[in-house]
Formats: sequence, C-alpha cells, structure tokens
Amino acid sequence: MTSAGIASGCLIQLVVWLYSLISYLPYLLLRSSDSQTFSECSRRVKARSVSGHPSGPYRDIGALRVLATCLQPGVNTLDLVFESSVCRFPHFDCLGTRDLLSEEDETSEDGRVFKKVILGEYRWMSYDQVYKEVRAFGSGLVALGQKPLKNIAIFCETRAEWIIAAQACFMYNFPLVTLYSTLGGPAIAHGLNEAEVSHIITSKELLETKLKSILLEVPRLQHIIIVDDKLKSGSEYPQGISVHSMAAVTRLGAHPENASRQRRPPCAADVAVIMYTSGSTGVPKGVMISHSNIIAGITGMAERIPSLGEDDTYIGYLPLAHVLELSAEMVCLAHGCRIGYSSPQTLTNQSTKIKKGSKGDISVLRPTLMAAVPEIMDRIYKNLMLKVEEMSVFQRTLFLLAYNYKMEQLAMGYSTPLCDKLVFQKVRALLGGRLRVLLSGGAPLSAVTQRFMNICFCCPVGQGYGLTETCGAGTISQLWDYSTGRVGAPLVCCEIQLKDWIEGGYRSTDRPCPRGEILVGGPNVTMGYYKNKQKNSEDFFMDEKGQRWFCTGDIGEFHGDGCLKIIDRKKDLVKLQAGEYVSLGKVEAVLKNCPLVDNICAYANSDESYVIGFVVPNQKQLLALAERKRVRGLWEELCNNPVIEEEVLRVITETALTGETLERFEIPWKIRLSVEPWTPENGLVTDAFKLKRKELKSHYQNDIERMYGAK
Repeated sequence: MTSAGIASGCLIQLVVWLYSLISYLPYLLLRSSDSQTFSECSRRVKARSVSGHPSGPYRDIGALRVLATCLQPGVNTLDLVFESSVCRFPHFDCLGTRDLLSEEDETSEDGRVFKKVILGEYRWMSYDQVYKEVRAFGSGLVALGQKPLKNIAIFCETRAEWIIAAQACFMYNFPLVTLYSTLGGPAIAHGLNEAEVSHIITSKELLETKLKSILLEVPRLQHIIIVDDKLKSGSEYPQGISVHSMAAVTRLGAHPENASRQRRPPCAADVAVIMYTSGSTGVPKGVMISHSNIIAGITGMAERIPSLGEDDTYIGYLPLAHVLELSAEMVCLAHGCRIGYSSPQTLTNQSTKIKKGSKGDISVLRPTLMAAVPEIMDRIYKNLMLKVEEMSVFQRTLFLLAYNYKMEQLAMGYSTPLCDKLVFQKVRALLGGRLRVLLSGGAPLSAVTQRFMNICFCCPVGQGYGLTETCGAGTISQLWDYSTGRVGAPLVCCEIQLKDWIEGGYRSTDRPCPRGEILVGGPNVTMGYYKNKQKNSEDFFMDEKGQRWFCTGDIGEFHGDGCLKIIDRKKDLVKLQAGEYVSLGKVEAVLKNCPLVDNICAYANSDESYVIGFVVPNQKQLLALAERKRVRGLWEELCNNPVIEEEVLRVITETALTGETLERFEIPWKIRLSVEPWTPENGLVTDAFKLKRKELKSHYQNDIERMYGAK
C-alpha cells in the first residue's frame, strides 16, 4: 500500500474510533436496564429437549407444552386464511406486476442475440379485486368440468396468475399438482399421468416449448388454460384437447348461472397441493400436502418475522412450484403484505433481460422482505467483492475498515448507523434500499456470505432449514441472532429429534454437541408421497401419540442454546478405498468460498483413494488468472488448458488448507473445468440450484474415467 493509502487508512481509523467513543457514552446513559443487545439475545436459550435427553425432541421455548397449528382459531383451511385477509385488508395492494413498455433484440460482440426489455411501474390489484378474480376463475374451472377432490395441474412461471389460480383451487377444493417450469418432457409427462390430470394451467411459452411435444403422452388431458392475455393463433393440438385463456375462463365463471352455483369447501385434512420435487435424486416424487400442513408451516415461519403486516412488500421471483416460495407468499397473504412479481432475468438493474440504463424490478419495487437461495447470495457476494478489488486504494481502505468495524460491533451486539449511512447505503440500494428481512433457504448458506449480507445490506439474514416433506418448515434463525453457519431453533409448529447414525459416526451422546440424523415431527409434516407406499414406509412414521415424523437424511448437531447446525447428509457420504469417509457437501461448501469457483461438484468413487471435482469457474477471475499466466485463447480453450486447470486446482487447494476445515484426503486431487454454467435449463441443477449428482456424473463420465485413469 502507498504512503497516501496508509495515511488515509489511519485517518479513517481515527474517525471511526472517535465516533465509537462519542456514540458509546450516550448509549450507556440512554440504554434501559431491561434492554438487550443482539449478542445478549443470541446467547439466550431458544430451544431445549423436552425429554431432557440430548437426542431430544427439541422444541422452541415458546412451544414446550404444545405445538402451534394455526394463525387464528377456527381458520384451518387456506380459503379461510385468504378470506380473513380480504376482510381485514380489502382495499390494500395485494399482487403487483410491471407493465412491458418495449422489447428489442440486442446483438453481442460474438454475434449472439439477446432479448432486452424496458418495464414500467408496478400495477396493483387489491385484496378484494384478487378475491373476485379467484372466485370467478374457480367457478369457471367448475364450468369446464373440474370436480372437487380431483387433481388439477399448474405448470407455469412465477407470476400473479399463478397465485390467483392456486387460491381458486384451494377455494373450490381442487388438489393442485405443481410442476417446475424447468422440468424435462419425461418428468412432466410422469407427473401429469401419475396424478391423472385432465386440466392444466400453463403459460403460452411453456405450452409451445415444453408441453406441446408431450401432449400425446398424456391421454387424460382435456383442457389447457393459458394465463397469458392472448392465445397463439394457428397452433394445432391433438384431438380432444381444448385450449382456453385464463381471462375467458374467468368470464365464464362470472356468468350468473355459474357464479351462483354452490361450491364444496375443503376441510383441514383435504389435500391442498401435490408438490412434485425437483428430482435431484431421480424421478420427481409428488408430496401430498394438506391444508392443515401448510397452515401449520406458515404459522411457524410467521412467528420468526417480527412486525409482519400491511406495510411490508415482498418480491416474488423464485419458483412458486418450490415450497420455499409458496410458503413465503402464503405467509405474506395471511398478513396483508403486498407481493410484487419479478424473475431472475429482470430482478436487478444488471439482470440479463434488463436494457442497460433502465431499472430492474427490485429497484422499482423496493421490497422490505425477500427470500433467496444460497446460490444467488453467493453470486451477489462474489460480484461485489470483485468491485471492491477494482476500487481505488482510498475507497478500498474505507470499505474494508468499515466492514471490519461493523463486524466487530455486530459481534458485540451493537448497531453502526454512521457506517450504514456513509459506506453501505449504495450497496444496500442494490436490493432496493428498504430490505429489513432476507430469508435464505433451499441449501446451507456459507458463513462468509451470510456475514457479508448482514453487514453490507444492513438487514438480518434469517437462515432456515426445511423440506418439501415438512412444508418448508423446520427451523429459522432468530433475526437478532447474528451467529453464522447455523439454521436456528425449531419453529413453534414442529419438534426435532436426533437419531444415531452409527455407520457415519454420529451419536446423540457425542460431545460437546449431540449429533445425528434429523427427524422432524409436527402438524407441518406432510401426508406422504403420492402413490408411493414403499418410500412412505421408509421416510415417514407415526409415533405412539399419533404425530407424524419425517426422516430427513440430513445430519445435524444441536448447540447449547438450542440452535441446529447442518453438518452432513447421509446420501453425500462416500467411503474411500482406505476407509476414510468424505462428506461431498462439506467439501463443496468450503471450496465455494474460493473466488475462482462459481459452482463445484465433488465426486468420489469408493474403489479409489482420492476425491475429484467438477468446477464452474468464475469468468472474470479465470480470465485474470490466464492473463497472469500469459495463457491466451477463447473461453473454451482456457477451460480445457492443462496449465489453467492445474493453477485453479492449486488455488482451490490453498483455499481448503487456509480454512483448516478439510482433511487432506477430502481435498480434490484432480478437477475438470466446465465451459458452461450449470442451470436448471440444462438439467444439471434443480430450480433451487441444488446439484443433480446423477446427471452430473453422467455428463462428466468421460472426465471421471480420465481423472481416475481408467484402464
């Protein structure tokens, strides 16, 4: 660092020290005797074993006597939950969508053409307007022959029409079969045929690109409802299939003879959703979720978000076919929040479909609530750290000093309003500037990324743990708990037991923390897999009190304050030739902290003595590395270059050794750099960006044989 940089750094440190001294004295004088800092709250016991045994079951301190089942007494079905919100917030904004102002093609330097859009302001429907649309659309579906307790499918991107259709199905007691919009043809056909669907709700684009080619493989399908305003003219579909617009079905339902027809309301035990999983371990499984399951789950989640209400705005962009997004939106609708819709391609000003110079959705909406999967947060962290590296010496020194100062203050339990205002305000504006809760779920979030998001975006990150089989509910960390690497205490709707896994070396009697397979029990545990008795008997059971439990396959440990940490997964554990056990998920979590790595899949064969890896490199970092090594070539040539491959492996190994969390035998000995990123579209990750290990193994089979030196 230059002498000017050192001088400026010392000056900044002096200012920070003086500010700390000046602000601390009034804090001591004004602080009431019963107020608590974040650190004091963090040390508070949040859950304990109700049996007194280290295996549990563990419950939230507020639910030791009884688990929560509903938000309001008597409101035990999803149609009643929404009707309650409509009564309380009839004229409040409910669902919002941006107007499309213009669309144009943009050609890149390499000749590829990209669609770019300019979007307007959000247009809002009130709770009362949405309710009327829901009633009319549900009535229209009845007029088209849809029967109560008979399955109906939705295969659509996240948008306002998705939730309107879902609420109509809940109201009219049509079990809703949800399918990811990125599933391939065979998986879609499997779900529709297994559920015996005759009606499906979809979008114009998905009908043309995914559904149309498999219609002959789904013989029971009779009606396709398109959520878009206009149908594509001239398209031909197999005989016996009728295509309708959502608007036309809604108009049909509004006719007096249809609107006056009596509906059969659901009961709490009826199936609300059959949610097909993303298929990370094979063919998608349909999880049957009752009305009471979802209500119990959202009751537990809502308890962890303080002051949730009509002043909150949530941005919806994750797949609604995923339990995290559906649960989050149901929580918001139950509390009068407004939901503005977005997509990963239009989320921020830098998103791929946003025309340069125009605003992304988050800048226009300025939400207070947001959910994200770790993959997205990791990208934000790495992109911002690249920008920090590009700063001038003075700017970088200021940022790092402020970052480290705030990290120290948070560790002691204090806020940093001056740093937030002077240093982090611009960073916070990237997510709209008003965010007060950021919920992470779907996979473990690294401690480095979680700490970065807490500090730079000036809002707590609530890391959660849940599965489709538990309605997404399991644990969520308290928002005032700034510890990292943990997923919080059990929600008030469920309890968690640790089951010994002897083969993996995990026992509830382990010291200092009890460890074992995580079992989740409570009213949020779902009804089981659709038409799959064998898996139901393997993964679900009922105890002597009649409570349902789900065996997650994840390994966790409970800390002294009652918080859970996910430390392993049974399916990710591989035994090497010499007898050492390697947790592939643990290896990946550590190595994803390397700036050169955008994504990584660790792989090990039990007949071999070492681990290998497939790596999606960070483009900017890899190009800089190639320049330093004076290696020239196109992107594909760089990824296939043995010099670059060896250098990336060296950097990855250094990252692993610096962290001191991996043993030597856990660090990959050989790697393969991937030219293409892994996306849900190319089938190598799920919609929640979880690795599809089976597909990745097939994709890289030749490389596996090369790295293991196949004879």
